[in-house]
Amino acid sequence: MLFLLFQLGQDRYALQASRVIEVLPMVDLKKIPDAPNGVAGLFNYRGRPVPAVDLSELTLGRPSDARFSTRLIVINDPDDTGRLHPLGLIAARATEIIQRESGEFVEPGLKLTGAPFLGPVLMDSRGVIQLVHEQRLLPEHARDLLFCETLEQTQ
Repeated sequence: MLFLLFQLGQDRYALQASRVIEVLPMVDLKKIPDAPNGVAGLFNYRGRPVPAVDLSELTLGRPSDARFSTRLIVINDPDDTGRLHPLGLIAARATEIIQRESGEFVEPGLKLTGAPFLGPVLMDSRGVIQLVHEQRLLPEHARDLLFCETLEQTQ
């Protein structure tokens, strides 16, 4: 199984590569007034407005650094009905892919109720990599705001 690696602060994290649509260089975002914590704004993805979540702001309380290696990871995020919505994840150093068996990730031994998106961990020669369950990143009220649809869009 392939995993895309990225960093938040000094720590490394992984996403299942099968969930990733595309990894893009950072783009300008349109800010959203009164957006939930971590929602950085909207960007134009192939002619469609797509929300972007800053993983550093969401998890560490500070925006991602504006670096050359900061990327916009576009994923398919399913809603409660199973319909997929594109979502951008802003992360640093999203430039490496590894291949591992999913069973190589093990439970870390603690459960953080405030961070339900943090999954099992993998140890390698450089330290710990923690799996991120991207579908658990946003609280339900934030997901409802970002993925709401008007009657006209569904007809």
